[in-house]
Amino acid sequence: MNEITNIDGGGIENSNEVVPVLPLRGIVMFPNMILHFDIGRKKSIAAVEHAMKFGKKIFVVTQKHIRKNSPKESDLYLIGTIASVKQILHQSGNLVRVLIEGVCRGQVIDYMFNDNYIEASITPAHELDYKVTPQTKALVRQAQEIFSKYLSLSPRTPPDLMWGIRTIKKMGDLADYIISNAILDFAEKQEVLEELNPQSRLEKLLIILTDELEVLSLENEIAYKLKENLDRHQKEFFLREQIKVISQELGEEDDPFSESEEYRKKFSKLKLDKQVIKKLKKECDRFSKMPPGSSEANTCRLYLDECLSLPWDKASKDNININEAVKILDRDHYGLKDVKERIIEILAVKQLSKNLKSQIICLVGPPGVGKTSIVQSLASAIGRKYVRISLGGVKDESEIRGHRRTYVGAMPGKIIFAMKQAETKNPLILLDEIDKLTRDYNGDPAAALLEVLDPEQNNKFCDHYIDLPFDLSEVLFVTTANDKRQIPPPLYDRMEIINLYSYTYEEKFSIAKKHLISKQLEKNGLNSSIFGIDDESIRLIIDGYTKEAGVRELERKIASLMRKSAKLIVSKEASAVAVNKKFVIDMLGPIKFKKEKISKKSEIGIVRGLAWTSVGGETMPIEVSLMKGKGQVQITGSLGDVMKESAQIAVSYIRSNYDKLGINQDFYNKTDIHIHAPEGAVPKDGPSAGVTMTTAIVSALSNVPVKQDVAMTGEVTLKGKVLPIGGLKEKTMAAYKAGVKTVIIPSENESDLKDIDEVVKTSLHFVMADNLDTVFIHALEKTKNKDKTIVH
Repeated sequence: MNEITNIDGGGIENSNEVVPVLPLRGIVMFPNMILHFDIGRKKSIAAVEHAMKFGKKIFVVTQKHIRKNSPKESDLYLIGTIASVKQILHQSGNLVRVLIEGVCRGQVIDYMFNDNYIEASITPAHELDYKVTPQTKALVRQAQEIFSKYLSLSPRTPPDLMWGIRTIKKMGDLADYIISNAILDFAEKQEVLEELNPQSRLEKLLIILTDELEVLSLENEIAYKLKENLDRHQKEFFLREQIKVISQELGEEDDPFSESEEYRKKFSKLKLDKQVIKKLKKECDRFSKMPPGSSEANTCRLYLDECLSLPWDKASKDNININEAVKILDRDHYGLKDVKERIIEILAVKQLSKNLKSQIICLVGPPGVGKTSIVQSLASAIGRKYVRISLGGVKDESEIRGHRRTYVGAMPGKIIFAMKQAETKNPLILLDEIDKLTRDYNGDPAAALLEVLDPEQNNKFCDHYIDLPFDLSEVLFVTTANDKRQIPPPLYDRMEIINLYSYTYEEKFSIAKKHLISKQLEKNGLNSSIFGIDDESIRLIIDGYTKEAGVRELERKIASLMRKSAKLIVSKEASAVAVNKKFVIDMLGPIKFKKEKISKKSEIGIVRGLAWTSVGGETMPIEVSLMKGKGQVQITGSLGDVMKESAQIAVSYIRSNYDKLGINQDFYNKTDIHIHAPEGAVPKDGPSAGVTMTTAIVSALSNVPVKQDVAMTGEVTLKGKVLPIGGLKEKTMAAYKAGVKTVIIPSENESDLKDIDEVVKTSLHFVMADNLDTVFIHALEKTKNKDKTIVH
């Protein structure tokens, strides 16, 4: 309940007197002035209540700094106003509303601070006497005239104040009345309050008011100019408002006219080519004339929104730090030395040459070797936004270039969508699985990518939906592929190929220990104190449960072990799990991939070839069996046309060199030859099995065993020459894993040995063969049969 107390004013004595002090923030009180305001500071409330209870006097003084909540002596002026408390109203929220009337000026002799409130020893500050002269009368009239002008220019003061001015004749009272009703800075008001000479006080007031009049005149002049500018568009504004009101009355909240103006303003702020701006504004004009809610208006609105959402002039700043990039790449990826080095070279060149057009990089390698993740690390290393576009199965050109707006449900293509997603015009865009592009009657998406991946053309890439040239020259494009032979030749020509090879056994082991285990521990809510796995178990998983070029399946198996361990821990069957070989077999089941055992005994008609697949290299045995017949050649094992042709070449070579090989001349009339490649469900093709097939057939026809610790690869000609092949690194890795001791390769592939891992190079004996004679010498066993000239 509010409590109101009314008290009467009291007299002011000339002698020094101690009274409570009420500090005010931003307000200066003058004699004969009535203030009505709220106070919330506890000390101020206590001072007002004390004044009401004892003597009704209070000293009102202004603070020098408004933000001071607990002012000190140095924060308060020495001249203030002795006032009388007329009314106190206690309100909710610890607020007190007071009504105070100023009596006379007062000067502080000494401030006293106590726990309850501030007190001061004060004495009245009386005005000096003056004589009424023509000069004083002129000052009074001038003050009244200037204040009248002030009131006419200031919209924030009531005009009836002039009635009060006309009745005041004393200079001091007039100055106090004017200054207390003018909207001025409190420091200027305090300056007038402290002046005890009435004439000087009025003169100071005239100077302050004159300056204020100049400011108000300028304000009014600026306001007038603004009004003039507004008047020029007033008619158009009212028409727009009428359209808006009519639309609202009709229930059509969307107003194309006002929307088009908003679009126009937003496009004007973008740094775009003049032709682009012209076309977009033309589209805005067309949109403004469309009926609200129509399908055409919605289509046009969607188009303008898409154009507005593109990063036409927004770019992120490259933060290329070579040393930091090396740390990031080494942290995120184990091995891949050549790939990392090539990426660092690209960054170094880009740092030196700011205007260098971005080279299109293509990372080629089997699945799971880290192609996608290394691109993410590259984006992190240079501080660019990363966006991935999957091209697997894309068969329509419109998925790249977008659909024209004339089609129902038209939308931008994947490239423009990626730019919108990146929100910058210079992101790193990954075009994943570029070798999986297909084509149909809707067009060739590879052809649509030609402009995107050409640094000389992509600065004006035109999407069918946007239908405006968009600059892609600052985008860093990176592509990935599993088989570079499947990349369309025109695209292949625009890219720089960086090969990623399958991981060695030791690399997989190191990746599992340093990266995969810690990663899966975090994902599965475990830690090293409750889950552990020994090295022998990791090697068992690599050997017995995975058969891949990368480490994806290895990570899945480790994750599977952790999930099963988490189940044991949660169900209280175990407090911690230490994985060993037995635990791996119990949890993952019987070993799936037995280590290939090489027969110590040489066999006739069986040769170990080396093949390249999309998941890495493999050993591929070729078996040949002879039967009585009419010289027919039967080929099985899902062999492609190229391998079938290699078999025909092998037979033709043997027929033309039967004497040198120690083979009966009429074998092709009396003997049927059956060539088979095991794992018949797996398709196989390529020319590099030529030497393998030829050696197997020669071994079978000559009855000479083949050394089983020898593997070979190479294409063969009718004249017996051995031609070079591809995928040597993967093939030799497969030979190393299989325990092969000797590998026969084409002589022309000798330069490729530098790319082979050191552990493979030191474990294998390489034989360079430029013809089949060299192959037979190292692959076939020596025989004691003197009739056979094939032996050495």
